[in-house]
Amino acid sequence: MRKRTYLAAAITIAAAGILVAVAAARSAAVPGNTAAPTISGDAKEGSTLTTTDGTWTNSPTSFAYKWQRCASDGTACADISGATSKTYTLVTGDVGHTDRVVVTASNADGKTSAPSAPTDVIGSKNGPTLAVKPLVTGNATVGGQLITTNGTWAPLPTSYSYQWQRCNDVGESCLNVAGATGKSYGVRSADVGHRMRALVTAHVSSERSTAPSTASALVSSNTQTVTTTSTTTVRGNQPPSITFLSLKRTGRVVYVRFRVCDDGFGTITVTARESKNRALAASHRFSVRRSTSCGVFTRSWTRAARFSISGRYVVSLRAEDTSHALSRLVSRSLAR
Repeated sequence: MRKRTYLAAAITIAAAGILVAVAAARSAAVPGNTAAPTISGDAKEGSTLTTTDGTWTNSPTSFAYKWQRCASDGTACADISGATSKTYTLVTGDVGHTDRVVVTASNADGKTSAPSAPTDVIGSKNGPTLAVKPLVTGNATVGGQLITTNGTWAPLPTSYSYQWQRCNDVGESCLNVAGATGKSYGVRSADVGHRMRALVTAHVSSERSTAPSTASALVSSNTQTVTTTSTTTVRGNQPPSITFLSLKRTGRVVYVRFRVCDDGFGTITVTARESKNRALAASHRFSVRRSTSCGVFTRSWTRAARFSISGRYVVSLRAEDTSHALSRLVSRSLAR
């Protein structure tokens, strides 16, 4: 009798293990996004936008679509009522905003959603047409001043409005600077390590169109640099530098690619900080070693569930060498 009891218990445990394995296998078969959806069409009232499905793993059997209206920098996105097909025709309410689409892929094991990048700022149906892009000039140093031209438009606008944006170190992933709505902009300490640009909106009567300016030079601090000449070459006494090359997300896995340079060899510690509005930030640390003065590296981690809320997801990188000298902070972001 006791042997039968043991045998029954063993069978029960084995069956439970099989069920867990099957459940895990099914969970792993949920669609995974490997390339975000893309939008085609003119960013102008009355035009029709069309989305691709993006690229997915695990053979989705169906797709669903949800169009969203966002701020001019692609943040604060909200669903557009009834806009749930693969195409969307822009209406008056979209003017001055950007739009994006969230594509949801489904199969028998579940579903996963992925957002597209936002469109350009949407213009009025009869808004002026840009001929020459606005140009930013001025002193890209803390305390300096930048100014944007209006660009050239047809027909000739009757007025212009402006919104300055802070971009990453290569002039991408630009976000609006609150209150910065003049033709000129006073450079501040928060801009160090970034490039600045302006959204210029040209108005003709009640019609309008918006275009981004060129990006400024990389903003630097106003600290004076003193150069000392010596006959002895000293290595390893300068802070490292880091360049953010790419930021990608596949499902919940985040991939960063970056280049680190330093004047001495040895281990460099890189700290990655991920953040999103209304979510507690998280940090990851990893070490890299270079065989030459510069090296390119890729690292990844699984993003915490709290970062799945809507909004712009930002990753910042900073490098530290063995003498504890720190690089400047560099950032990239993904819209969702």
